[in-house]
Amino acid sequence: MSNDKKIVGVLGAGTMGSGIATVAARGGHRVLLFDIDEANLRRGIENVHAFFDKSVKLGKLDASAAEAAKQSLEGTTELKGLAPCDVVIEAVFEDLALKRDLFGQLDDIVSESTLFHTNTSTLPVTGIAAGSRLPERVVGTHYCNPAPLMKLVEVADGRHTAAWAHQATVEFLHSVGKTTVVTKDRPGFIVNRFLIPWENSCINALENGWATKEEIDAAVLGALGHPMGPFRLLDIVGMDIHQQVSMRLYEQLRDPRFYPPPMVDRMVAAGDLGRKTGRGFYTYDDTRLFGA
Repeated sequence: MSNDKKIVGVLGAGTMGSGIATVAARGGHRVLLFDIDEANLRRGIENVHAFFDKSVKLGKLDASAAEAAKQSLEGTTELKGLAPCDVVIEAVFEDLALKRDLFGQLDDIVSESTLFHTNTSTLPVTGIAAGSRLPERVVGTHYCNPAPLMKLVEVADGRHTAAWAHQATVEFLHSVGKTTVVTKDRPGFIVNRFLIPWENSCINALENGWATKEEIDAAVLGALGHPMGPFRLLDIVGMDIHQQVSMRLYEQLRDPRFYPPPMVDRMVAAGDLGRKTGRGFYTYDDTRLFGA
């Protein structure tokens, strides 16, 4: 794969999918965003547009460049709409059977030279790749959240990933301004192996009354130098996603640090999922991921 502009398909228009679509469009590639739900697809496209609008407002992106990036994004609810893609990035929820099935369906739609990327953060890349007749073209690419703002992407090869696919993947990620680290195909890779227990510790601290959410967020920003506090980050990720990721890692590792605290279950049951529902740890008037 050369450094020429590509046609990039993104599976899933949720927080990660729309974030990855933003990254690819900003990098100058044509982007086809797929979701089976028309409402989710529209919301994902709105999130991408909101990010570019806010970037212009903050003086971080030229208005003409933002408009070009918006125009490069299209949506589809038909998997066959991804036929011309050079790269397909899977960013659906953490369900092994679903991810494998999607790659299996895509085998009959896209070219044999199309790269398959999975944004999984908890499931084995090797297991996902087994859904394709060509597992050598499947690479794990875990974008840190929020994808448009965080530079890092973890690259994890499956058991049968080919050297050419790995190299082409790194080249593509560099073309969209990402920094890459290579990790083994292990549960949680590097980032979530550390992040999930830490976030659960922060939730436990809040639940046990050690400090308010504002104080914990401020301490993390002021002392640890993180770009945002744990509760602001969790509101972007979504409590349903945090619950799901935590449980997937706990099921594989059986380490109690990965088991989500009771507060997580209560918030999910109440529908307090974060920014996308208007209420999580904080409340939001604008439910778009990067609204004003």
